[in-house]
Parts: sequence; structure tokens; C-alpha cells
Amino acid sequence: MSESDVLVSRIGRLGHIRLNRPKALNSLTLDMVRRFTLALNDFGEDEGTIAVLVTGAGERGLCAGGDVRGLYEWRSAGENPYKPFWREEYQLNARIASFPKPYVAVMDGIVMGGGVGVSAHGNRRLVTERTKLAMPETGIGFIPDVGGTWLLTRDEGAGVYMALTGATVGAADAIQLGLADLCVDSRDIPRLISTLEQCERVQELDAALLNAACAPGESVLARRRALLDDAMAGDRVEDIIAALVFEGSPFARETAQEIGRKSPTSLRLTLALLKRAKRSDRLETCLLQEFRTACALLDTPDLREGVRAALIDKDRSPLWSPATLAEVDDATIAALLAGTQEAPPNFEPWARSADGGAQMEARIA
Repeated sequence: MSESDVLVSRIGRLGHIRLNRPKALNSLTLDMVRRFTLALNDFGEDEGTIAVLVTGAGERGLCAGGDVRGLYEWRSAGENPYKPFWREEYQLNARIASFPKPYVAVMDGIVMGGGVGVSAHGNRRLVTERTKLAMPETGIGFIPDVGGTWLLTRDEGAGVYMALTGATVGAADAIQLGLADLCVDSRDIPRLISTLEQCERVQELDAALLNAACAPGESVLARRRALLDDAMAGDRVEDIIAALVFEGSPFARETAQEIGRKSPTSLRLTLALLKRAKRSDRLETCLLQEFRTACALLDTPDLREGVRAALIDKDRSPLWSPATLAEVDDATIAALLAGTQEAPPNFEPWARSADGGAQMEARIA
């Protein structure tokens, strides 16, 4: 097989999809999403494949997200490449979530944004002592997408905290938040993959995963559950910040300050999307809402400014517009939630089901 940004192979009964842009931290492009989708479809329908393994090339991480640098150069004239990218990416996220076979995602190193989308929706998700997981979109004037609003409403306040602050968490917190299942030592990954390649049945594969699991350490966010559940329950971002300031601990004050650095428009949108997601009973509903809002955000100044400050000039000093939460009016938020008239993602069900796709019942605490 020739070199590609997505390497696809099968050894034994294990299909392997490997993101292969290590110099770009395996950031996703539309072509990569399409190659990934084709491979997943083939493995899902192939009776000889019992499971799929997803990894990232290089030592730095699985995937740092979508390749969004182009958002800075793009102008509203002509067809925007990010609308089809998001449409097909979100279709892939839903496809992963309903994959009828074991989907083993190795979430080693950096796993952010779109990287969460191709891993955390799987049914066998492995983190390591090197995992750095985040949904940092409010820091670039965007929203937690790829189903992030669905994922981050499964654990009350801690998920809202991650969504608003863009905080990075490690293995224990990822498992605590329901974004991962097992922790393995990064040094054991090559041996584990070799073992998985020799498995003939799903039961053997699950046994191999459990045998490789190690204790993830202490969850930092679990210690702060009461604080986060209380403070993050506010109806407005202003209420959340006020609750944190009132609580007064160093962690609460730092969290309030961090939220204050993010795009006010993104913060208000994110909280509204999280509240909608909490009332939703399907991932696809959240992905559709995220798609509508993402497309609408292309016409706002904060997304381009956020990308400039984080990825182009790297001065980390975005000038948000509006600059404060108080200046973000309800009509603007309502319009962004309503979105645009773009063709929505098409969420296709799998043609057949398989017994091995269910989440592993056994987990390592």
C-alpha cells in the first residue's frame, strides 16, 4: 500500500485504521475523513473482520482535531470547504458510535476535538499515562462539536467544566467522565496490538484488553465533583462564573478566570448546546444541532480571530467581538442555534448488527 494520510490494513481478523500525519499531530482533513469512512464501512461489512483498531502515527498523539488553519484564510465568497468537512466528519462520528463490532481506539498522547470524535464514540477506548484529552473549541471561537455536546453531558458538572474551559484531562479523568474505558501502559501498546492481531473471537480480544489494563490513578475531577456539579448547574455562564468566585477556592477562582478568557459568544452557545444535549436521547440529534451552529459560526468574527491567535500568529491574545458576555444578545444566540440552510448530515444505519459491538461490561477502576 502506498503512503497515505490514513493507512488501512488487516492482520488476522483485526482491521487497523492508522492516522498518518504525525507532523500535523494527525489533524483530520476531508480526504482523511473519507478514507477513514471507507475503511470503516469495509471492515464493518467484512465477515472475516471481528474488530477494528484505531491508532495515530508518531509519539505525540492520536489526533489533535480537525485541520482548521484554513479557516483563517477562507472568505465567505464561494463554497466553503468546512461545511462538507463537518458534514462528513459528523456522519463518521455517528457511524463509529453505532459500529456493530468492537472498535478499539488507542487514545495515547494528544486527543483533542476531532480526535475525540474518532475515539470517544467507540465501544472499547484505551487511554494511557500520556493521554491529554480536551475539547478546547471555546478558545478559538467555536463550539465542542463531533458529538462533544453529547459526550460532555453524560457526567453533570465535570463535562460542562471541560466544555467551557477547554481543560485538558488525563487518563483517570477521561474514564471518570465516560470518555474512555481502560487505561494501559503506553509501553505495552505494541505487544497488545500484536496480541489483538492473533485473536479469533471477540471474547479473546476483550480478555486481552482487560489483561493489559492498569490502574489509571486518581481522578482529579472526581475530588471536585460536588463543587463542579453545583457551580456548573447555572442557567447562564455569568451564574457559573459567579458561583465559582463565591466558592473561593484556588481551583474555583482559576476556573472562573479561564472561562473568562474564552469567546463570550462561544461560551453562551456552548452552554445552550449542552442544555439541549442533556434533553436529547440520541447522539445524532446533537450532531445535527452542532452542524447547524458550526456552519452559522463561519459568518462570525470570533472563529477567524480565535484561529489567528491560536494557530497563525500564536500570540494567545484574541480580540473577541463582542468582548463581554453582557454584550452577546439573545437574538444572536438564537440565530446561531437556528443555523443555516445547509444540507444536513445523513446518518445511515449499519446494514446488519453484530454481537461483538456492545460495550465491555468489565472496566478497571
